[in-house]
Amino acid sequence: MKILAAGDIHGDSKLAEKLAKKAEKEKVDLVVLCGDLTQAENSTSGILGPFVKKNKKVLLIPGNHESIATADFMAELYGVKNIHGYSVKYKDVGFFGASATNVGIHQISDGETLRLLKQGFDHLKDVKKKIMVTHTHPSGSKMEKFSNFVRGSDAVTKAIKKFKPEYLLCSHVHEAEGLEEKIGNTKVINVGREGKIINL
Repeated sequence: MKILAAGDIHGDSKLAEKLAKKAEKEKVDLVVLCGDLTQAENSTSGILGPFVKKNKKVLLIPGNHESIATADFMAELYGVKNIHGYSVKYKDVGFFGASATNVGIHQISDGETLRLLKQGFDHLKDVKKKIMVTHTHPSGSKMEKFSNFVRGSDAVTKAIKKFKPEYLLCSHVHEAEGLEEKIGNTKVINVGREGKIINL
């Protein structure tokens, strides 16, 4: 299975078009968007449409720039899936996620983040590979060191250790775009604005 994962689009419709073209060119099976689709709840148009026009399946989660309600609205409008607290299966791969946002006005607590991730994970017992999707990066990770003001999520680190997904896809720290590291046996990837092609 081949996916294109990206985050931090921040209402940039030209970037969304560029990513959709990349998804088409690379013939990906799925697009995963790791939050901050909008810029402070504005600029919602032109973000998901380019992917839908290319007939790409899309999964998304909210970031710290949009509420869960806005992410739900965008997902429903374009017929894609918001996996904040949910999970989906494609072939033998399961995806589960939560924003894990710990800054700004759309924060959720560590306890709520863990509850939401567990809620999604519990429906994926029978899949071969599990992919966790968050906006915020794990605390104690290398990517946390790239920013003095954007701390990582303790809940995401705990979830990695508890659920042991094969991958964690996140974004949030723009300066750490493209950075890959291992926490235990989990490959952690900051997918960034330019997007990352991942073969699962």
